[in-house]
Amino acid sequence: MKIGIIGGGAAGFFAAIHAAGTGAEVILLEKSPKLLSKVKVSGGGRCNVTHKPMEISKLVKHYPRGEKFLKRVFSKFKSEDTISWFESRGVALKIEADGRMFPVSDSSQSIIDALLDEAQKLKVSIRKSCGVKKIMPEEGKYILDTDEGPIQVDRLIIATGGHPKIAGYDFLKNLNHNILDPIPSLFTFNTPKESLRELMGLSVVDGLVKIEGTKLNYRGPILVTHWGVSGPAVLKLSAFGAQWLKEQNYQATALINWNAALGEEEFGSHIRSYIQGHPNRKVESNPLFDIPSRLWEHFSTRASIEKGQLYGTLSKKQINKLVQNLFCYNLKVEGKTTFKEEFVTAGGISLNEVNPETMESKYHPNLYFAGEVLNIDGITGGFNFQAAWSTGFLAGIASSR
Repeated sequence: MKIGIIGGGAAGFFAAIHAAGTGAEVILLEKSPKLLSKVKVSGGGRCNVTHKPMEISKLVKHYPRGEKFLKRVFSKFKSEDTISWFESRGVALKIEADGRMFPVSDSSQSIIDALLDEAQKLKVSIRKSCGVKKIMPEEGKYILDTDEGPIQVDRLIIATGGHPKIAGYDFLKNLNHNILDPIPSLFTFNTPKESLRELMGLSVVDGLVKIEGTKLNYRGPILVTHWGVSGPAVLKLSAFGAQWLKEQNYQATALINWNAALGEEEFGSHIRSYIQGHPNRKVESNPLFDIPSRLWEHFSTRASIEKGQLYGTLSKKQINKLVQNLFCYNLKVEGKTTFKEEFVTAGGISLNEVNPETMESKYHPNLYFAGEVLNIDGITGGFNFQAAWSTGFLAGIASSR
């Protein structure tokens, strides 16, 4: 039996390895000259392999699209299985404070080498620079029109990843699957008209970002960049708000609480008690609430607090303005910036048309999908790779039965 796999990324390799592990002949086709390129650059070149183990009901909450589908997928292969698979092949993993998991080596090459070694051991035939232009189903088998000429396979796994434009899915047209328009997920907010950008490089550990007029919000680290705001809180919020933000043409108002542990009243009462204890201290040089000094100076300016003004001389109006900047900082979002190397897209093959137990197409026998070509996307933290390993595993096993 000959199994064809289109796509030399995380899902494609994991599918190839598990299909070949049962003794099937496996051929993997990758259109670019590079293999596992997204694995290489992810996590700043360290590769955020997965997230620390958690109950499946909690794990699926980290996927803006695909939550219900993934419940069944993860019941067959979850984070613990990923960890034991890599560790049994000599790649020790570590858990960071925020739950992300990386190889102990801090190098994505450790993950790449493990996958390449295993594929080689199982005699997976890998063909680089071999794109597929068209797929022709023929009596349960598939003829692939490739850059190297026609290739016939008994079973086919499609693991080509997400595409930023719908045209990227043209080679699937013959299969008549419903392909949802791709939209960017995981992007930063551009704020070209905001003075906050002058504080680029500054960050807070625990902020809360909301989108005005919606229920969308996310808590976590916030980073100020030269184009606007980024950091995990913004990236994760962008994933859950991907569809809404696209419909608004990425024009919105972000509301930021710079210390998410505190509410509006707590900010106010803490400032008032600080005034009583330290009336002769200068406001701008004595920041509160773990706010970085440059950001505190920025808030002071916005609250019309003069340079050198003492806490004891603050008016009620100035205190209220300071609280507003801390608790509900108003930021005009105009556009987005997507990381090209690590872009994640929502959209792709509709999950209603795929069996979550096997990844097999409901329309075509012996046709399987894995990874981001499906309408699945996770927030940052190793969740997208976990979906790739799990769906790749299921497709590889099921296709070789």
